[in-house]
Amino acid sequence: MKKSKTLFFCQNCGQQSPKWLGRCPACGEWNRFVEEEIRDTDTARPSDVRFDGVPQSIETITADEGERLRTGIAELDRVLGGGIVAGSAILVGGDPGIGKSTLLLQVLEKLAGRGLPVLYVSGEESARQIKLRGKRLGASAKDLLILVEVELENILKRIQEIKPAAVVIDSIQTVYTPVLSSAPGSVGQVRETSARLILLAKQTGIPVFLVGHVTKDGSIAGPKVLEHMVDTVLYFEGDSGHAYRIIRGIKNRFGPTHEIGVFEMRDTGLAEVANPSAFFLAERPEGAAGSVVVPSMEGTRPILIEVQSLVGSTSFGMPRRTAIGVDHNRVSLLTAVMDKICGIHLGGSDIFLNVAGGVKVDETAIDLGIVSAMASSFLNRPIANGTVVFGEVGLTGEIRGISQTEVRIKEASRMGFTRCILPRTRNRENKQRLNIELIPIGSLAELTENLF
Repeated sequence: MKKSKTLFFCQNCGQQSPKWLGRCPACGEWNRFVEEEIRDTDTARPSDVRFDGVPQSIETITADEGERLRTGIAELDRVLGGGIVAGSAILVGGDPGIGKSTLLLQVLEKLAGRGLPVLYVSGEESARQIKLRGKRLGASAKDLLILVEVELENILKRIQEIKPAAVVIDSIQTVYTPVLSSAPGSVGQVRETSARLILLAKQTGIPVFLVGHVTKDGSIAGPKVLEHMVDTVLYFEGDSGHAYRIIRGIKNRFGPTHEIGVFEMRDTGLAEVANPSAFFLAERPEGAAGSVVVPSMEGTRPILIEVQSLVGSTSFGMPRRTAIGVDHNRVSLLTAVMDKICGIHLGGSDIFLNVAGGVKVDETAIDLGIVSAMASSFLNRPIANGTVVFGEVGLTGEIRGISQTEVRIKEASRMGFTRCILPRTRNRENKQRLNIELIPIGSLAELTENLF
């Protein structure tokens, strides 16, 4: 009898080691290594789940980009790049209770309503629980099939029998295969079950949605290699205290990355938000110091967001720096530039910065908005009504140009803003006549005299 081979796997990131380690050298987590059995791939994996392909010239391969399957939800289609590509594997991650299962059940209901058979595989809920949630969402199409199963072989058998237009696996951590002796949710089980589901999707052309749990740091639980195996990775973002939900494309082999779709959580499920700018600015206070509006680009979509700042004298020996929604290192850098260039000394002040609504922004175009909000709060002077600002700030105080300027200006004009402070770049051409005053500046020294 052949002796089985074992390795130790980190249950957080998938790092493998021939011996047990207390701290993972890849992700830094403690006590996450578990011993798992490793079997020969040729004997462990069935022969019917293989490509058995032959080399062929790229000229002879036919591919039609127009063969995408529309979900019926415009915000999700935008993130996917125009719809679902046949045979694609889509990983959907997010915090518990944020709406992953709700959105995917709504997607299957839309597809089933058009006469397409779809399959929802659940390993966490009973059929009765899914039915109760479906009644609340209005999911009652006869072509929406529910399968409660956790064994991979039975799931693959049912998929081959039904040949649905789309499959949802909720969640991939509950699925296991008897080929491996490790427990469901372990690195080996998640990797093996995902690989076989993806291979089946490529063979049959059936798109598969894999729902993945997230860890406390927000990453997909299980091996990190799972994100490399799938075609598209979607993350749900949002706060339990807010009604909105954002689904963001982190990876997409068939469309643009970092595209977002905005939804609002209601009693009847997730509803699309057609105008995110108006949604995020709906509760913005008028005439308040420390508040400024910045046009941000999320993928190909411009969205107006509100940056808030609170600057006050510190009560402790060391001033506090708190930033939510932006990089705190960027805030420290801009604080030093303001002290050097503008003469606004914030070294002895507490600084609290927040992007309203819980949105996370990582582009440098928000630099000028951060500086404007901190200057407004420090001087206790509200920014002029109808003003938006954007631009990158350099270490010498210069205002650098950014991409897609015209798109940002057009979105601000559409939302009724009348003034725009932006970088002074060369060869600027205003292709469209918009009802908005453009105020180009070249350095932070020119900011305060045009801001208030």
